[in-house]
Amino acid sequence: MTHDTIVTLAVLGVAGQVLAALLLAIGGLALIGLRGPLRTVQAWLEGYELWLAFLVAAVATGGSLFFSEVAHFVPCELCWFQRICMYPLSIVTLLAALAGDRRAARYLLPLPLVGGGISVYHLLVENGYVAQAQSCLISAPGGCAVKWINEFGYVTIPTLALTGFALSLAFLLLASAPPATVKRA
Repeated sequence: MTHDTIVTLAVLGVAGQVLAALLLAIGGLALIGLRGPLRTVQAWLEGYELWLAFLVAAVATGGSLFFSEVAHFVPCELCWFQRICMYPLSIVTLLAALAGDRRAARYLLPLPLVGGGISVYHLLVENGYVAQAQSCLISAPGGCAVKWINEFGYVTIPTLALTGFALSLAFLLLASAPPATVKRA
């Protein structure tokens, strides 16, 4: 069951990466003046952005708890810092979605930004591009460089965290943007 859950989370992560890449491409098009695809996405998601951010954060929170409490992977120091950013995101996005308070999205943006930065740093440590700190070595067996999972040759726990932060950021940006204006012919 543990392996099946890990594979399921990895598949969700890959699907999330595809969605994040698509949203990034649509955002890039909007930056160069092609706003049609962005308006279409905004119209499709109108009113559900906070719910989607909550869903992503809740799955990421549940996944991290699964890794530590069910699979018994010991979270390293960097994992804890990522959790500090993700766990409140799952709670506050739920409260904001229940209240329909889109304004709250802009105040939540620092959480996925900081968490994503920590995830990138963790990936650099995990792949040997940056030496791990002494605190990493004492925080968990093997330190922050241990790859507890490695599905599809690249999906590790910090990869999943980065995916969750990227999607949360995208949905929060959509929630904090003004509603789409549809041009009528």
